Amino acid sequence: MLHSLIRDFLKLRLCTTLQVREKGHLSRPHLRNPSWFLRKERKMRDNLVTAENKSFVQEIVHDVYGQSSVIKGVQSPNQICQTQLVKTGDSEVQLWTPNTRRTGVIARKIGQYPLWLKNGEKIRTTLLQVVENHAIKYTPPEEYKPAHRPKVAELNKYGCLLVGAESCDPSILTKEYCNLFKNSGVTPKRHLVRFLISPSAAITPGTPLNANHFRVGDYVDVRGKTVDHGFQGVVKRHGFKGMPASHGVTKTHRRPGNIGGGGEKGRVWPGTKLPGHMGNRWRKAKGLRIWRINNKYNVLWVQGSAIPGSTNGLVYIYDSILPLRRHKTAPPFPTVLNDPEECEDVWFEEVHNFKSETITFKPEEQN
Repeated sequence: MLHSLIRDFLKLRLCTTLQVREKGHLSRPHLRNPSWFLRKERKMRDNLVTAENKSFVQEIVHDVYGQSSVIKGVQSPNQICQTQLVKTGDSEVQLWTPNTRRTGVIARKIGQYPLWLKNGEKIRTTLLQVVENHAIKYTPPEEYKPAHRPKVAELNKYGCLLVGAESCDPSILTKEYCNLFKNSGVTPKRHLVRFLISPSAAITPGTPLNANHFRVGDYVDVRGKTVDHGFQGVVKRHGFKGMPASHGVTKTHRRPGNIGGGGEKGRVWPGTKLPGHMGNRWRKAKGLRIWRINNKYNVLWVQGSAIPGSTNGLVYIYDSILPLRRHKTAPPFPTVLNDPEECEDVWFEEVHNFKSETITFKPEEQN
């Protein structure tokens, strides 16, 4: 009897123990959604909705958000209560300093196109279209507490600006997701991105952002997600040459070969080039010059053809952080405040403009 009581007493857990995880947690992806991330689309479908009810829903959406109009080249809604939407021009504009960090924009990669300099040199460029960008919400530095701390020095000096792109139908979105755009006065957006900015570069919610946020000749950094190729071998993933097709080679044509795991090591060294998942990773292209800007369609001609991402994929554009390619003069700060009264296309001074007249004909004067 005494032994059974002692055995039961030892089985009791009088103190809490730490949870021991297996090694699998190192390779599994972890996702902790930020505070503003909500379920976007509702599960209900419109298969059973009649045509009359669909027209009624569209009337309600039109009454809430109003008819859209073009402001700074961006489709923006006209709210019934315009007093709720504060214009950027009404706020106090602060001066730009070299250490100031502006907001970025969301663009769509639409293709590649060559340009020629005036000296005859051919350059490759990528076309990035800024798609209906609006400022949604600004969080000051004292209130910004991200779930995943970014690798930014002195993070407590920067605030967070939420930018949305590509307006969509509010009737297919959840009520919680639509409430994110309640104070901004714009139609709910399909894509949301956060940018770390200086408090002096804060933008009023509802302000449109277009291609004139940058200037020709400026250097920008582009961030995008690379093309997802799935699981690939070492020949495609790392560019291995492989073995010959004949002359005694058997079933090792595209294999990696020996990785040198013998001797005292007896293990696979970290960083060894082996088969695995290729692509679908965030990458940055830094220090890219803007050669041309189209104000009508909000398109940027950016240097290079190796910008990460597939065609029609989204990328994020912001001022370059490279020390030698930062702004020397003040850019539009915090952004373009009014509609620019410029020509449709703006070319860099070193680029040859094919639209300009190169050969002129003058009739001979008759004596």
